[in-house]
Amino acid sequence: MAASRRNLDSDYRWATFDDDALLDISLRGLGLRLKHSTIWPEIEQLYAQLERRGIRFRPRIWLSTEWFSPDGIPGIAVPFFVAHPRLRRLEHRMMGEVEGSNSKWRLRILRHEAGHAIDTAYRLRRRADWRATFGYASTPYPSDYSVRPGSRRYVLHLGHWYAQSHPTEDFAETFAVWLQPKTRWRREYAGWPALKKLELVDELMSEIADRRPAVSDRRVVASLTDERQTLRQHYRRKQRAYDPAEKRYDRWLTRTFTHRHLRPRGVPARRFIRELTPRLRKQLVRHLAINPYLADHVIDRLRQRSLALNLVLRKSRKDSASDVIRLHERVAFDVLRRNRENYLL
Repeated sequence: MAASRRNLDSDYRWATFDDDALLDISLRGLGLRLKHSTIWPEIEQLYAQLERRGIRFRPRIWLSTEWFSPDGIPGIAVPFFVAHPRLRRLEHRMMGEVEGSNSKWRLRILRHEAGHAIDTAYRLRRRADWRATFGYASTPYPSDYSVRPGSRRYVLHLGHWYAQSHPTEDFAETFAVWLQPKTRWRREYAGWPALKKLELVDELMSEIADRRPAVSDRRVVASLTDERQTLRQHYRRKQRAYDPAEKRYDRWLTRTFTHRHLRPRGVPARRFIRELTPRLRKQLVRHLAINPYLADHVIDRLRQRSLALNLVLRKSRKDSASDVIRLHERVAFDVLRRNRENYLL
């Protein structure tokens, strides 16, 4: 691991730059090469998993600014920051979290995006059995979506009940669970309505395994090599774009924490929430009897919003813990009050 890290650093002169110098480099100027990146081993694992399942299709994969699979193109774009440890550190500093920060997480996302790519490649969404099981792909994407954490009609894969957001996401999540090595989906989802979705995916993959894709468009969308903006410009846009659909709890957050300009050396609120997460999760599930997935959702929402507001602790870590726990209990209770039929265990 140390040797591979040294090779990565020697390949890219910016690997030793401080953040300010790094932010002045253009995205295309990073000169990243996918096969010389830290995500390449996971891409090879994805291809191996498809091969073990007897699927001949291999989605084309390229570097971009975010994770996505373009409509009409059976490929996968992966964000530049997963390609190098230095860029992951910068992403964490600028956004507070790195989507795909470790190998296991990157593989989960890749399997999900492979589901989108294979859906496109074989036009599965046009099939009557696909529509009868997952719904219509033409359904408009919601800007936000209501969830039922206790529902057994959907598989659980990426978190935040993502399968419930749209029929195509439902399929991609179901495919990802099916593709996972050593999966025991028949046992794990026994008795769940979601089992029928997994069984359909199993049938579909057996049917198309040796077929050539109906769609073989090899175009690359939003390639990193076309991005002339600097990293600084990229993150300014990304930070502005991050605007949670619900700012309902901003007032509660600013009463619990304070703004950085008022306490420049204060501990970042999102860091403290992350440190307190095991205790918060246990407290919410035990005291409010809510689904653990909802507890994680509340914690993540407040952590991300505290980052957007640039909040820090008002007091010491020791003196802040009880206030932060009460904040999370208050938010979780408010969610329960407004959606009790959806969120109780």
